[in-house]
Order: sequence, then structure tokens, then C-alpha cells
Amino acid sequence: MHFVRSLPPRLLFPCLLAFATLAFAHSDDPADNPPGFFEPVAFGLPDSRVSITEQGDKRVIESNDIPNHEPGQFPNPGNPNSIRPQYYRFAVPLHPKDTGRITEAAHMDFGVAINGVKFDPATAEFWRRDFSSIWNEEAIYKGRGQLGMDWSNAHVQPSGAYHYHGIPIGLIKQLHGENRMTLVGWAADGFPIYGPLAYQDAKNAASPLVKMKSSWRLKSGTRPGGESGPGGAYDGKYTPDFEYAAGSGTLDECNGRFGVTPEFTQGTYYYVTTEEFPFLPRKYRGTPDDSFRHRGPPGGPGGPGGPGGPGRFGPPPGFSPPPGA
Repeated sequence: MHFVRSLPPRLLFPCLLAFATLAFAHSDDPADNPPGFFEPVAFGLPDSRVSITEQGDKRVIESNDIPNHEPGQFPNPGNPNSIRPQYYRFAVPLHPKDTGRITEAAHMDFGVAINGVKFDPATAEFWRRDFSSIWNEEAIYKGRGQLGMDWSNAHVQPSGAYHYHGIPIGLIKQLHGENRMTLVGWAADGFPIYGPLAYQDAKNAASPLVKMKSSWRLKSGTRPGGESGPGGAYDGKYTPDFEYAAGSGTLDECNGRFGVTPEFTQGTYYYVTTEEFPFLPRKYRGTPDDSFRHRGPPGGPGGPGGPGGPGRFGPPPGFSPPPGA
């Protein structure tokens, strides 16, 4: 896994420190291990490679989408796809702004983890396989992952793209962040994404760490049936089974809040990954960058594992990807 960091010290040091404490396999030749580069223990996949740099007013994340932690077994009975390296180049604003309005992520990638794996909350599974329907099936149902999900709440698209649908448990464990407020990635609008723990008092870093709670809940009653919907009780199988109830949890409609964090000691808006719906945020407070929109022809459903077809079809002109990407 090749990590390149060109970030302000307050963001660079925590990331490098976390990765430097892991058990990395590396060459004894210093020339093979330049500063800022680390090699992980192999898991039978190509090396995980990700580069995070500042370019103008953007934070640019480039990766081959191979996780830096051990994934589940793929293919598996719920997911027929094998993990294969991808080519990603995402760009997010360095100085994100709250627009004062909420933008739906819909079926775009919500963000990208610091290990270069994308956060992709929606699935390509719909009631009656009707892709114009609102009845989109959830990847996590009644607390359990579906569609061949692994222990990190991730699975694989037909393109071979490994992606998260919930808390990136493997990444958090690698970062030793199970008992910390842990930066896990960046949203498409530039705001940071954290694991489920945050300060109880959003403005006080000395307050206890607690699990953040979503303000979304199951609707009461039953879904429309017949030609209008799948019928049955609202039980969380479909995205429209949930509704936002302001103040019922610790987070807002976008599954985020304003507060201080270890990296942003003066405060910022940030998103949170939670144990309950929406698991990953589905709405933006800022303006998402177009690099997170799915590219290429609409492949329709890819079967278990999410949208079919690769999200991107190669590097932009003049770009040299990390070796092995």
C-alpha cells in the first residue's frame, strides 16, 4: 500500500502515525521505502495503493481500490464477484462550504475512504428490478449485511470494485481507531467523514467519546402494495422505509453535525458512519464534486454487489497513476 501525503501537518501527522504503527512488511533497502510509503502484510491481493495530495483548491485522492485490511472471501454465495484493481481519481474541495441546502447523493459515490476505497451507500437492487422505482433495497437489513457483505460492511461490484456500505470496520481497526474519534475519509463535498465515535459535547474535545446516533427511524404502518409498491410492513428492507425525525438522535438529516475533531480543533462540519440507517450518509451539506458521479453507460444492475460496470474507465490525459494501480 503506497500512501503519499501532501497535507497540512494537523492532517498529515495523525494519518502517518496511525499507519506507521501497523505491522507493515517492507524492504530492508531504504531506497525501496521512501518517506511516506508503507507496505502492508499481503492478503493475496495486489498492494493497496493510494495517494492523497493537495492540488490547487482540491484534495486529490487516487487509488487502485484495494483495501489495506483483509476483506472477506469473494466470490461468496451472496456475491459472485472477485476483487480487482480499479483506477480512481477523486477530487474534493479543500475548503468546503455549507451551501444552506441539502443535496441528495442518490446513486453517486458519497465519498472515499483514506485507504482509497469508495463509500457507495446505494445498491442496484430494486423491487421488481424496476430501476426507476423508489423501492431501492438496502445493503444492510435488520442489522445484517446482505448481498455477500463482509465483516467490514463491504462487498464487490461486477467490475471488481470493492466498496463500503457501512462503517469501514477493517479500516478503523487498522487505524487503531476503535476507541478514538477516527477520520475515515472525505465526502464528495470536501467535508470529513468519521467513524461512529465522537465527542459527547460537539464543541468540547475533553468530553467523553460516545457513539453517534442517527436521527432516522422506521416509518410506522405498511408500504403501498399492488402496482404501487412491495407491500408489507416498513421493516428496513427498502430505503423509503425510513424517515427523518429531527432531534431523535445526535446527528442531522445528513448524518453529520458541526463540532471539533482531532484534525479540526477549531471546528468543522463532519459526517458520521453509524450502526443504524443510513449507515453511510446519503445527503450533502456542501456541493459534491463531479468526480464522484458514476461514469460510462448505464449498466443497470450488476447482480449482487451493486451497480454494474466500472465507475471510471481510465486516467485523465497526462496523469501518471501510482505504480500498480
